[in-house]
Amino acid sequence: MKWRRLNGQRIEEPLTEAVERTLKTELAAGHRMKVCIGTDSQVRGKHIEFATVVVFLREKRGGFMFISNHHTERKMTLRERMITEVARSVEVAYALCDVLDAYDVALEVHADINTDPQFQSNKALKEAMGYILSMGFIFKAKPDAFASSSCADKMV
Repeated sequence: MKWRRLNGQRIEEPLTEAVERTLKTELAAGHRMKVCIGTDSQVRGKHIEFATVVVFLREKRGGFMFISNHHTERKMTLRERMITEVARSVEVAYALCDVLDAYDVALEVHADINTDPQFQSNKALKEAMGYILSMGFIFKAKPDAFASSSCADKMV
């Protein structure tokens, strides 16, 4: 996966190293940190575009994010697309959990899935929640899943 900052600057080093360097800098500046990971997707013609974000929150001091985009031409049902989003977020969370644990930084995995049964995405809620929780991560769904439903949504 290729990562970049919001300003378009590419992150050349591996994600784990970039996150560790970022945490060292932020913690040295006295910020309390939390990391939220989320993925969103959009169907555009024959393509499905995905955006995954790693959101760094400074307690009472704003935040910033790293972004990774990719697309596929494979057809997917809505449920399959939702689970694919969750799988990408869990993959990134799993890669970062050792670094975050070493610096005692809280981690949340956000799913762009609605908790209201009237919405189509709700069909994947139980599977997504089970997947994320079984991996030992804190799970957030809409309306609390800002990393996926707001941040990643704007990057797709």
